[in-house]
Parts: sequence; C-alpha cells; structure tokens
Amino acid sequence: MKRHLFVTIAAFFISFNGLIAQENNVIVEAIVKEANENSHLEKLAHEMLDVIGPRLVGTPQMQKAHDWAVAKYESWGIDARKEKWGEWRGWERGITHIDMLTPRVQTLQGMQLAWNPSTSEKGVTGEVITLPKNIKDSLDFQKWLPNVKGKFVLIAMNQPTGRPDYNWEEFATEESFKKMKDERDAQSQEWRANIGRSGYNSRSIIPVLEEAGAVGIVDSYWSRGFGVSKIFSARTKEIPTVDLELEDYTMLYRLAEYGDKPTIRIVAQSKELGRVPTFNTIAEIKGSEKPEEYIILSAHFDSWDGATGATDNGTGTLVMMEAMRILKKLYPNPKRTILVGHWGSEEQGLNGSRAFVEDHPEIVENVQALFNQDNGTGRVVNISGAGFLHAYDYLSRWLYAVPRDITQHIETNFPGNPSGGGSDNASFVAAGAPAINLSALNWSYWNYTWHTNRDTYDKIVFDDVRNNAILTAILTYMASEDDEKTSREKIVLPVNPRTGEQRTWPEPRSPQRDGGRN
Repeated sequence: MKRHLFVTIAAFFISFNGLIAQENNVIVEAIVKEANENSHLEKLAHEMLDVIGPRLVGTPQMQKAHDWAVAKYESWGIDARKEKWGEWRGWERGITHIDMLTPRVQTLQGMQLAWNPSTSEKGVTGEVITLPKNIKDSLDFQKWLPNVKGKFVLIAMNQPTGRPDYNWEEFATEESFKKMKDERDAQSQEWRANIGRSGYNSRSIIPVLEEAGAVGIVDSYWSRGFGVSKIFSARTKEIPTVDLELEDYTMLYRLAEYGDKPTIRIVAQSKELGRVPTFNTIAEIKGSEKPEEYIILSAHFDSWDGATGATDNGTGTLVMMEAMRILKKLYPNPKRTILVGHWGSEEQGLNGSRAFVEDHPEIVENVQALFNQDNGTGRVVNISGAGFLHAYDYLSRWLYAVPRDITQHIETNFPGNPSGGGSDNASFVAAGAPAINLSALNWSYWNYTWHTNRDTYDKIVFDDVRNNAILTAILTYMASEDDEKTSREKIVLPVNPRTGEQRTWPEPRSPQRDGGRN
C-alpha cells in the first residue's frame, strides 16, 4: 500500500512538473512566434530614428522621444510615465553649412558639435591656420598666440592616412603597413607632446584660442573608418566649433601648411533653450503574486547627435520596447512586476539610471534581475554573472528555456566580475542588484557607429535585434516565474596586480542632476 501510494504521489509530481514545463514551452513558443511573425521593430525604429531623430539630453528631440514612448506603451495597454530626475542645458541643433571659398569653392562635409554657440544666418568667414609644429615652451606659444585673431584654427592632428587599418592589412605589404603604423604612432606622440609644451592639453587649449580672438575651431575626431568621425560637444562659449570629416580636414590642413591660405565660411545655427527638465521613461506591468519584486528591462534612451543614435542606443531601446509589447500580449499577469527603464543622460555619466537607483531604493532592494542592452545592433553573444556568486544557478535555469538557435551563439561567464561603469547595469550592480548585461556582437561598432556621424537606421541588423528581443522576453518571463528569489551574494574580488591591493565592489555614485552649464 505504501509503495503504491509513493508511486502515485511521484507520478502526480512528475505529471504536475510536466504540465508546468509544457505551459512554459507554450509561452516560449508564443514569444518566438509573435516576435518573428508580428514584429514591430522596423516601424518603431522608423518612428524613433527617422521621425524624432537623435536624442541628446536637453534637446526638444529628447523630450519628444519620452512623450512618444509613453504614448506607445499606453497604446499597448502598458502603464507608462516620465520621471523627472534633474535639469540640463536646453539646446537645439540647427543648420550647419561649411564651405571652402579659396583657393577654390567646395562644400565641406562636417557638422557643428553638440551645444555649439550659434552663428548668425550669414555665418563666420576667415582664413584657416594650423597650430605651430615646433612649440618650444609656453612662452614661445604665447608669442605665437596673437596669430589666431580672426582665424579658424585646426586643432586635430593631420592624419597620415584616411584608410582604416583593416584596409592596409588587406592590401599593403607587411613592411609598408608596419612603416605606416610606426610613423603614425611617432607623429601622434609628438603631436601630444607639442601641445603639452604650450602649457595646455587638447581640451584646455580651446578656450585659450577663443580668448585670443579665433573666430572658430575646426576639429576632426577620426574614428579609424572611411568617412567616419566621432561627434561630441563643443568647448567654446561664443565661437563655433565644427568637426570635419577627415578627407576635407586633411585637405584644409595641407593647404594651410603649403601656404595656400584657405578661407572657409561656417554657418552653424542653434538655439539656447535655458534650463530644461530631464526624465527617465518608466513603463510597468504589475505583478500578480509578488508585485513588490521586480524584473527590470534596461536601455538608455539618449544618444549623442552626430547621427540618429541608431545603434547607441536605439537598438537597445527597440529590444526592450518590443520585449515589453510581446510580454504584455502573451503574459499580461506576471508573477513579479516587470519594469522597463529608458534612461536619460547615460552618455554624460549614467545619470538617469543613477538617479533611479538613488530615488527608488525600495525597488532596487527587491530586483529579481535586470537585463541591460547597449552596445550595438548585434545579437547577444556574451552573458556574465556580474560578480554574483550564485548567478549560474538562476541564469542557467532561465537560459535553458531559450531556443537553441539563440543560445548557441552565447558564451557565459560565471560568476564574472562587477561592472564599474560603461552602461546602466553598473548603476544597479553598485547597489547590489543582480544586473545582467546582454553583450552583443561587434558589427564594427567601435569604429563605425559608436558616437559617430554614421550611426543611422541603415546600420541596424534587424534579424539580430529580433533575436535579442526574443532572448530578453524569455529571460524576463522565466525570471518572473522562478519560485526562488535570486541570491545577491557577491564573490570575493581578486587582488589588483597593479597595486597589490584587494579589489572592492563598486560604490553607488550620485548622478549629475544639474548638468550642461557653460
């Protein structure tokens, strides 16, 4: 009788567990089917990137993006809100037009930097000069400095080649490639040393040139790819700062060096908008059984504005929005509350996510898991345990439910190490929450799209983004359904070989809540 009862109970539990597994499989299969057959990714990307455009903190476009996201979530039946966390310098980009007038007429490829002081509609015209090549010391530089009055000053090194290294490696002889790299390294070292002898560095020299009467600053932050520049912020108060693509910049440099006295006209219009509020966009699907425990989908919403911010971090934003849409449709009553955070001002120091951590300790304390995606359009290929000792136990359970055609590309690293910065997962890791970064395949991200003038819709690989939306939705579903609360026990960090001291867990940092002041 006892043996029969044991067999009956065992059969019941096997059957019950089988039903649970079957139910899980049904949800997982439905997620995959919805993502593949009813994807909203392309339409969302068009609305966010083509219509709204870049999302620089403090700009009207950033505000429009927040409003658009809230409206989109509400159209899916998901509660959403904007949460103010600070203020920033309000600014709006206008028209940039850069023309060489002598020794011949040519329109040049370039743009004003973020928060650039506006020119008039007529713009500014002047001769282009280079920094002196052989600065002896600070006194020598001060003697030369009056030469900048009424001139545009080229402040970037004249690169010896506009071909990326991979192009040289493919076509050049080994000797020629090595010679180019050695000469470029020596030139770069001397360029930095030469500026250093002036008593300034590449940043601090800019206000000195402005104060001495320069009418504009011309830079070229080459990103080691054909026609690609990194676009950051201006450091001038009254005069324009523009970045020229390398091909045009080096032409101007040669003309100035050879004594051809090139002149250019720059029209770089913009609007100063005073202090404006800054937000995070938060959307929420309330938990039915454990509403005070949270899974957070994380991606920064802001971008630099050299292009439209498609892969930094438009694609991460798309992944999280699509995952939330799918979950609301197929899993509307999760066990735990599912939040999505579209953070503001990540690019200036993780400000939005740090503010959320600081403002919502009750949520951070009860995070079951956070999934963050940032680095480009590629499929996820690496997942780390972020330094949490038992990360393998729960992440392996959740990943087991993900289809093989997705997980076969993913390498895991357990327990891994805590992130000290770089993306918004670091804000939560520092506070002790298990925040998992979904690290993506490169797709030439660092050279061609990270903070560049080429980070546009056409660089998105939608198959890979769809892959990541499926992965995120399934991980979120599994984390919500998990009977166990994730452990927050941390590893003992190793000794730093450079200092010989024990590494310590990253400390939470406060955000910059009043940013962008001149």
